[in-house]
Amino acid sequence: MSGVTEETVRRVNGLTARWAQALSGGTVFSAPGVWPLLAFLADGAAGPARAELAGALGVPDDQAAGAARELLTGLASVSGLDAALGLWTHHGLVLREEWRAGLPAGTHGRFGDDLVTAQERLDAWAAERTGGLVERMPVTLTRETRMVLAGALTLRTRWRQPFTELPSQPDAGPWRGRTLRGLHRRSVRPDRVGVAGTPDGFVTALTVPGDNGVDVHLVLGEERMAPGQVLAAGVGIVERGLPLTAGGALPHGHVGPGLYVEQQPAVTPEPRTLDVRTVAYEVRADHDLLALSGLFGLTTAMDTGAGHFPGVSDHPLAVGEARQSAVARFGALGFQAGAVTAVPMMAGGLPEFRYETTVVRVAFDRPFGFLAADRDSRLVLAAGWVTDPAPYPATGLGPGPGPSIPPTF
Repeated sequence: MSGVTEETVRRVNGLTARWAQALSGGTVFSAPGVWPLLAFLADGAAGPARAELAGALGVPDDQAAGAARELLTGLASVSGLDAALGLWTHHGLVLREEWRAGLPAGTHGRFGDDLVTAQERLDAWAAERTGGLVERMPVTLTRETRMVLAGALTLRTRWRQPFTELPSQPDAGPWRGRTLRGLHRRSVRPDRVGVAGTPDGFVTALTVPGDNGVDVHLVLGEERMAPGQVLAAGVGIVERGLPLTAGGALPHGHVGPGLYVEQQPAVTPEPRTLDVRTVAYEVRADHDLLALSGLFGLTTAMDTGAGHFPGVSDHPLAVGEARQSAVARFGALGFQAGAVTAVPMMAGGLPEFRYETTVVRVAFDRPFGFLAADRDSRLVLAAGWVTDPAPYPATGLGPGPGPSIPPTF
């Protein structure tokens, strides 16, 4: 990702880790979708509101707008990623030109007293900017609304090596007894998986490379670990700040959560291989950012008894709502629609097992986390926790490849 400093990546990833610690259950969220909005608000804020926003961002208040522009420019350089910023103001609100000029060009629109039409326009913007993944704006205009600042982020990638789709029936854990849309693949890249130790427990991490510079990291912790602990560890792994012992260097046995190294019979000599089993999923979530106002630096800005943004407008302004709607889909081909046709081939007769090969086997067969990240900068673009994977489609035709999960961000 060009033009984004390591410090900005660290600040945005820091928000990802802190946000993850505050969430529970199946969820998906995007810190890069929130961070620029908070930065532009900080640029126009004053007093305690300005200090709180800068503290949440981890950036000096006078550098917030520049860091936001830097991040948006960097996001635009990521293949498969679309990011947009939108600003709408009531026709009676006059903005300070120096603040408005600091926003990306072409982002400013106006709305009047016809709130139904204005809401339709905002919902259409959300749907268009996300390719229909998010169908409407997560906030609703009211008679008191004077300004809406919004961001949209959409990410798509295809796997370098597709998965094979098969029914999966976990024999233990919360998914026991369910027939899930399982995904399987085997490769000669055992170092795509590894295990890291943290103060909270061990975490297994698998990298699934996309074809456009975006990787999705699946992270599985010990059963006693909370989702936030596992995802925070995942951020450290993505940033390469948390040491990871790769699959090629692991000893035989049960070496990490869901991770095993074992000997298996083979027909011919083979290198150490990686056997991955996971599940397809779709996760949707709506977040009320004001419920975590301290995390996002919005506590003072919520006070409607005073204005907090004199750099935005002479009209006193306060934050009335702050929400995010997010969705993530993971399938056999990646983050996009597609179909896969497979014709299994086998040799006639019984094989003669004359050799042994080492297999690094990993299974994500209970709740786990995921982090989609830019490969070069290691910026986490979206993250989440999977508790309800996709069921295997009941076609009545017996086992076989089912339809792929449709396009995602």
